Amino acid sequence: MTSNFALEPAGAAAISSATAPSGTPTALAAEGAQASALAAGRLRARISGGQLAPGAKLSEQAIARELGVSRNTLREAFTVLTGESLVDRVPNRGVFVARPTADDVREIYSARRIIEPGAVLWGSCPSKILTELKAVIASARSAREAGDIKGMGDANQRFHRGLMALTGSATLVTTMDRLLARMRLVFHSMSADPGFHGDYVDRNAELLRLLEAGQRAEAAEALREYLTFAEAQLLEHMA
Repeated sequence: MTSNFALEPAGAAAISSATAPSGTPTALAAEGAQASALAAGRLRARISGGQLAPGAKLSEQAIARELGVSRNTLREAFTVLTGESLVDRVPNRGVFVARPTADDVREIYSARRIIEPGAVLWGSCPSKILTELKAVIASARSAREAGDIKGMGDANQRFHRGLMALTGSATLVTTMDRLLARMRLVFHSMSADPGFHGDYVDRNAELLRLLEAGQRAEAAEALREYLTFAEAQLLEHMA
C-alpha cells in the first residue's frame, strides 16, 4: 500500500476552551472523535479514488502507521466505514474493503434516483459550477481518447459530485461522497470495459447541455433514465 495518507494533526480544528478546556475528558474525547473522522475520510477518499479494491485486506498496523493515528482511533474509523458499507469486519480475519452485492447496487441507485434528479431540478445553477462541470467533461473526453478507464471513472465521480454541489448543501454533498465511494467499488467489476465508461461521457455531456440551456425538468428526467439504465447494466453484468 502506498504511503500517501497525509493526515492533518489530530485535534486540528478549534475546540472551545470555554466548554471543553484542553486536557479535560470532554476535550480529549472530541479530539479523538475528530481524529477518527479524519482517518475515515482519508480511507473513504482512497476507496472513492479507486486505490483500494473490493476484498482488499486493510492492515490495522500498517494503516495506523501511515495515517499517524493510534490503532484505537483507526478501529473507530473502521466502525464509521462499516456503517457506510465501505468495509466489512470478518471475525478472526480482520477488516476488508467491501464487495458490493446486487442488493447494494439496487439500494445505491434507489438513493441516487431521488437525490441527483432533485439536485438538478431544484438546485441553483451558478456559472462557476457549470464551468467546472464543463472542465470535467473535457477531462473525461481526453481520458476516453487515451483509453484511460480510470481517468474516465475519476471524471464521472467528479461530475456527479458537481451535480450535487448545485444544491449548496454540505450535508447532501457528504451523502453523495459516501454513495460515490460505494459506486467506485461497484465499478471495479467494469474496470476492463472501456465502452461502459465511454458511454457515460456522452450522457454526462448531454446532461450539462440541458442544464446550460435552462431545461432543468428535461435534465432531471434524463438523469433518472440514465441512472435506471446504469443500474440495469451493472446488475446484468453482476448476474
